[in-house]
Amino acid sequence: MDETVKPLRVPPQMSVYADKHNIFHLLQSMLSSLVVEQPADALSFMIALLQRISTDIPRVLLLGPPAVGKHTMAQRLSADLRAVHVTSESLLSDQSELSAQAHCVPPTEPLPVDLLVKLVQRRLGEIDCFSRGWVLEGIPQTRLQALSLQQAGVIPEHVVMLEAPEDVLLERSRGKVVDPLTGDVYHQTFILPPDPQVSQRLEHHPAELQRDAELQRHRRELTGLSSAYQSVLRVVNADQPHADVYQQVLAFARTRRRSRIPRILLLGPPGCGKSLQARLLSEKYKMVDVCCEQLLRSVAAEGSTLGEEIQSYLDDRRPVPDSLVLQVLEERLSRVDCSVRGWILHDFPRDLQQARSLQGALQGALQPNRVFFLELADEVCVERTTLRATDPVSGERFHAVTRPAPSSEVQNRLQTRPEDSTHTVTHTLRQYRTHTATLQAVYSGAGVVDADQDPLCVFEALQSRLTAD
Repeated sequence: MDETVKPLRVPPQMSVYADKHNIFHLLQSMLSSLVVEQPADALSFMIALLQRISTDIPRVLLLGPPAVGKHTMAQRLSADLRAVHVTSESLLSDQSELSAQAHCVPPTEPLPVDLLVKLVQRRLGEIDCFSRGWVLEGIPQTRLQALSLQQAGVIPEHVVMLEAPEDVLLERSRGKVVDPLTGDVYHQTFILPPDPQVSQRLEHHPAELQRDAELQRHRRELTGLSSAYQSVLRVVNADQPHADVYQQVLAFARTRRRSRIPRILLLGPPGCGKSLQARLLSEKYKMVDVCCEQLLRSVAAEGSTLGEEIQSYLDDRRPVPDSLVLQVLEERLSRVDCSVRGWILHDFPRDLQQARSLQGALQGALQPNRVFFLELADEVCVERTTLRATDPVSGERFHAVTRPAPSSEVQNRLQTRPEDSTHTVTHTLRQYRTHTATLQAVYSGAGVVDADQDPLCVFEALQSRLTAD
């Protein structure tokens, strides 16, 4: 075959090596710095960057409406991460020309975007922020500011958006007090200082009059601001006990968003939503959705020697031997799209032997780096599967309770798959429960997600665990 048209095969071992040594994150960081800085001597710049680069330096934005608790949260977070706490006030604390220009702007008006960017860029470029990292509180406040900061090279690793109902924010703002000596902010009901002497000198917060205007601006800018950081954003409900909110923020800020090629394995009983979650993850993260059952049917339809052998088992409704399944999976997961974009596999393995066989494939190069069990009670599984049917014309799947057919015409032509009958589903469930414990032992580090909730909630739970180390 002509080498120019020969299919490209990227050895799976390459992505395993890249994951192990953090190659993709390193390349991403270097390319980002190179494009932003645009040095005259690119080679020398990259050598110097390699000598000082650190992937564990925190770069966090803490955003949210007034009175949501940003300041207290940022103080604790910067202390625990040993990072520099940067606020709007600290940006103007020196005697520089930029600070003088900022002081000329009326307090009720926002700083010009170019001036704000220069102030932030200068502060974050100082040696303490460069070596220890930073937690930037309350900046940016608009989408324009966010995009301008990104263009200037201020790229956070994590963005936390604190949210709370408006009535809660109003209640909090009314009790907001400040220590005139230290500038620390407390609340007369929710957060009291531990020192009685501090309590005696507390004063009402001077910015309370600006609260309504700031709250309206935040609501107006929220969608655009969130979209600017959607890939690194975590929205946290701040209408909870302070300690609970902080633990969520700290846990998120400590995750490391490496550019790992995802190799995800989804396991669970029939009806738990594996196919739906695989599709949602595939659409968002552009990974390849590999459903073992559909893959076998696709190979059988090709008419190859292997396909004809698989087809004979499908025609007789017999299980395809593991050796053939593994042969098909190894070939599919070794293709360039899976090697480059990653994959999400479901419907295999289903027992201990299959799991061990998958572990041995290609000397571990096809091993998943994320495994999730979707948990669902048996009665819910039966209800979900036995009440669903497929329209043979459109291929759409409907459910008698959650998604009924749109018309009587569609309803009359719906067909139920043999594997969705009550007898078959019950039998499959018994088999799954028999092998659950052994599968969980094989994948002892797997995450367990409650699938008995709204599919989008399940999706959010899966997303949150994809960022964990």
